[in-house]
Amino acid sequence: MSDAVRVQIHIDAPPERVWEVILDPGRLEEWVTIHRRLLKADDGPPRAGMRMEQTLCLRGATFKVKWVLTECEFPSQATWEGKGPMGSHARTAYQLVPKGRGTEFRYENEFKAPGGLLGAAASRVLVGGLPEREANASLRKLKVLLEQ
Repeated sequence: MSDAVRVQIHIDAPPERVWEVILDPGRLEEWVTIHRRLLKADDGPPRAGMRMEQTLCLRGATFKVKWVLTECEFPSQATWEGKGPMGSHARTAYQLVPKGRGTEFRYENEFKAPGGLLGAAASRVLVGGLPEREANASLRKLKVLLEQ
């Protein structure tokens, strides 16, 4: 069982500029609210197969996620697949749609807790609506960063 978050925001910057920031692992700390530390990341431009490892924090619990960029189509869409603690899985997808001189950033995050139905139920109780609030807060930070 999984929990998915889908949010979007309009950013007054072209898709190429948004892409440049969201796909730079070294800039995650500037806009991702639950990001704590980049542990490692492949060098070079974003591309399918690129890997990174980061520490995240949710409800005071820190954990590591190992990511692989499985889809990378400049400057319109990218998908990260991640493996976290105890067999958990995550998928984060970005879609950038040109809107006038700006970009509509569509963000999707899906988390699959370990332990089947019981693990998913426990995850919902512990985490509640926090992932959606954090996703919206991250997108607002990104908007401010890119519109300065």
